[in-house]
Amino acid sequence: MAKSIAQEFTKGLWDEIAPFRLVLGLCPTLGVTTKMFFGLGMGLATTFVLVFSNILVSALRKVIPAKVRIACFIIIIATFVTLVQFGSQAFAYPLYEQLGIFIPLIVVNCIVLGRSEAFASKNGLVKSAADGLGIGLGFTLSLGALGAVREILGAGTLTLWGNEPLFTLGATYKPFEFMVQAPGAFVCLGLMLCLMNLVGKK
Repeated sequence: MAKSIAQEFTKGLWDEIAPFRLVLGLCPTLGVTTKMFFGLGMGLATTFVLVFSNILVSALRKVIPAKVRIACFIIIIATFVTLVQFGSQAFAYPLYEQLGIFIPLIVVNCIVLGRSEAFASKNGLVKSAADGLGIGLGFTLSLGALGAVREILGAGTLTLWGNEPLFTLGATYKPFEFMVQAPGAFVCLGLMLCLMNLVGKK
């Protein structure tokens, strides 16, 4: 049992890491990763919604009628997204301003709805929580890594939290500004996807 739960958690950290293996959640992946700080914030918000929506869907799976299950899942997800939105407004307003429309869009994120439909609606509470946490943390690490690469190459800084950079590459570094623009997001994602595939094959 413990091994099974551990497997459900760890699969989201590599085998089913959303942007690179499942190729899901690309809208926020490409839209908010101009800084590592933004990527981590978006990932943690999505993780919160994933974990608690998975738990609630699992708890209600035998009660929700099959014909209206998707509508019920969306209502559950939207409830937790609203909590995230209000919480970020109250306690992390600068991050909320930067993420903007991407927080409400978690409601229609394929990752969240997909885990509710494909996993939480068919499994128990503990497994569903482990699945949501693993997939969410994998998503967070993906966005953080992509944001870090884009920020270092495109701005010459690395920001872990807030507006103060953790370090800078100095005045002599000439930023590759293409990387913090929309086309740069696609290029960087493609290169990281290629690298993961090569590592996976080995």
